[in-house]
Amino acid sequence: MISESILEGKRVRLRPMEQSDLPSFVEWFSDAEVTQWLADVGTPPTLKEEYEWYERRRSDPESLMWAIETVDGRLVGSTELRLEPSRRKAEFGIVIGEKSEWSAGLGADAVRLIVGYAFGELDLNRVELTTAQENERAIRCYEKVGFVREGLKRQDRIVEGRFGNTVMMSILRDEWSEK
Repeated sequence: MISESILEGKRVRLRPMEQSDLPSFVEWFSDAEVTQWLADVGTPPTLKEEYEWYERRRSDPESLMWAIETVDGRLVGSTELRLEPSRRKAEFGIVIGEKSEWSAGLGADAVRLIVGYAFGELDLNRVELTTAQENERAIRCYEKVGFVREGLKRQDRIVEGRFGNTVMMSILRDEWSEK
């Protein structure tokens, strides 16, 4: 479902995702450099496919999504929590699709906001994620926020035509401190 919450950080604002955001997603997901680390993106989606995905997600009660924008209102990405309420946990996903904003601290700000929301508003105990072992920028970002590496799934994905490893990471409620 589309979160109705607006979360304000130092560098980003997380706001409800809107249908008007979808053309930007299609553009970003057509760029191999953006999608190389995303597990679920195969061939670039069409705008029609992105609309269909959006409609499915907005009615899914176990998914919370936000658009990520700069504090001056420029759309730069999206983030999602896939909830498992009975286990008080969620899987986290994020993409900063606007490459000109990579390494500017926007991702870390968004991750902090989502983790704070997960442990505060949602009363979760665990937030987990997976990423490619080669995605060093993302791993540094997650570790800066407090995520811990839990394990490695060997040759779990294909990165640039080669088998690559997947890093499993998580943060627990009692490890969280708003940094």
